[in-house]
Amino acid sequence: MKKFILGIIALSLAVVAGCGGAEEPAEEVRIGYFPNLTHISTVVALQNGYFEEEFGEDIAIDTMTFPNGSAFMEAMSTDEFDIGTVGPSPATTTYMRNPAHSIIAGAVNGGAVLATAEGSGIDSVEDLDGKNVAVPTIGSTQDIMLRKALHEVGLDIDDSGGTVSLNPQAPADTSTLFLQGDVDAAATQEPWGVFLENQANADILLDEDEFGWGEDSTMTVVTARDAFTETNPELTEAYLRAHVRAIEFINENTEEAVGIFVDHITEVTGSELSEEETLEASDRLYPTHEIDEEVLQEMATISFEADYISSDDIEGLINTEFIDNVTSEE
Repeated sequence: MKKFILGIIALSLAVVAGCGGAEEPAEEVRIGYFPNLTHISTVVALQNGYFEEEFGEDIAIDTMTFPNGSAFMEAMSTDEFDIGTVGPSPATTTYMRNPAHSIIAGAVNGGAVLATAEGSGIDSVEDLDGKNVAVPTIGSTQDIMLRKALHEVGLDIDDSGGTVSLNPQAPADTSTLFLQGDVDAAATQEPWGVFLENQANADILLDEDEFGWGEDSTMTVVTARDAFTETNPELTEAYLRAHVRAIEFINENTEEAVGIFVDHITEVTGSELSEEETLEASDRLYPTHEIDEEVLQEMATISFEADYISSDDIEGLINTEFIDNVTSEE
């Protein structure tokens, strides 16, 4: 009798343990993104109703916006949302600590520049020696691109104030820092590069075709919780169909897409962007659903060498199954 009772208890515990990590099929898709131009595909898919059309009327949609990749990945890791767009470096850094998500599609390539302040005396990457460079956050994609550019000319970043110093700053504040003389240069994403040119008389030392990996620089990717994609493959592919539609719309109707983006940002943040400047900045973006695995591997290696991550083995981070299914339908 005792053995029978112990067996029942063991079976019950096994069932509970087996069910603990499972998710029920979603009745709502929770989408995360930044109110940044490099996340324009998400904004257009939302505003044009592509997500609603692809999910169907029985699926609710909730959205969350984030100021940076660290906040985005922390929220994804704690199950606050399911899927969205983020920079590849934060996605990789978090994956090394908690491999519970995957990069499932590309979103935007390019879209980042290395700008220099007026009167900084910087005419080449070598001239950054001893200078103070703003980045959106430590470990951001722009940080990694800056490290690549510096390494190519034999310079390194010294966070203690040596060769090249990093100054993490919100991109929206960089114009003020340039005008005050507090930083010498900035590795930043658009539209802030154009804003620095127009508002602070900055020069572009490396444009989107030269900075990092040029047009192949992976700036934004679609990332999703594995528990969500495994339980909801149909919704995952529906998201990606909307995503692909948005990219096609942006590439074919750039001016209209920028207008949609500017209106959305005004509504979400209360800050009104210049449509003319944002349209100018959009010329530096290359929206795409494709993933360049070689670039992501090189980014991971640079992060590893910077001691941001414990390994540059990103096996399992990239999952092209869903986007391959979607694009094969076309």
